[in-house]
Amino acid sequence: MRENNEFKIDSSGELRDHLQGDCENCFGLCCVALPFAVSSDFAADKDAGTPCPNLQSDFRCGVHTTLRDRGFRGCTVYDCFGAGQKVSQDTFGGQHWRQAPESAKQMYEVFPVMWQLHELLWYLTEALMMPAAQSIYGELQAALEETLRLTDLSPDELLRVEVGLHRAEVNSLLLQTSELVRGEARRRHKGPLNPPKKKLGRGADLIGANLKGADMRYANLRGAYLIAADLRGADLRAADLIGADFRDADIRGADLTGSLFVTQVQLNAAKGDAATKLPPGLERPGHWSA
Repeated sequence: MRENNEFKIDSSGELRDHLQGDCENCFGLCCVALPFAVSSDFAADKDAGTPCPNLQSDFRCGVHTTLRDRGFRGCTVYDCFGAGQKVSQDTFGGQHWRQAPESAKQMYEVFPVMWQLHELLWYLTEALMMPAAQSIYGELQAALEETLRLTDLSPDELLRVEVGLHRAEVNSLLLQTSELVRGEARRRHKGPLNPPKKKLGRGADLIGANLKGADMRYANLRGAYLIAADLRGADLRAADLIGADFRDADIRGADLTGSLFVTQVQLNAAKGDAATKLPPGLERPGHWSA
């Protein structure tokens, strides 16, 4: 295991603690580097590299507690997987874009690269905590270490990383992990399965679908479109949800226990409540109903 500055890694679980946004140690990169346009998620237009007008001198949002009321729902959904503080404190050594405007453009370009690498770290750490994937732990660990190595590169080196190629290599391992975990869960299953009549599968179009109370256990829903779907009380245990679009999906009372590759962004985009069962390591969004 290694130590990089104050970033210590002793286990996949501990590494995950560093893969969540820490705004106190970030220079407001998501509020500057990323663009947004007027839509149901944003009440205004902003170009990439232009600071949001709500960004304060201390890099905090001046309207954080009322973002949804002001039409900036997209800000409350976003999560950087810890890329913001990594770029701010490590890649650029704690020097922010106001102090060093000559490096600002490069910082803004590095941030989305780091975001993708940290997203992959989130998935890899989860895969390494799944006993059913033990047969490929060696490959998963190697991919994790390589991804970590990439996150420690200099700004110039990071901008030369072929992120798409690396994502494809990691995705191959995540696919294998999914098959192993869901296959093991199905083998251990006792009793009947009652899948919905809607066709489930990778990239399935389930926009607005009525899946209330549906038995979706062990399903492959990678990249599925679940926008505004009614998933109240649905059983999504051990379903692969990597990349599934949960915008406005109603998951009140749904069971996501053991669901594979769920992110905070997906939960933030959905509508849930106190009865929604979540995978470990994820937080119940503050805007969910009680």
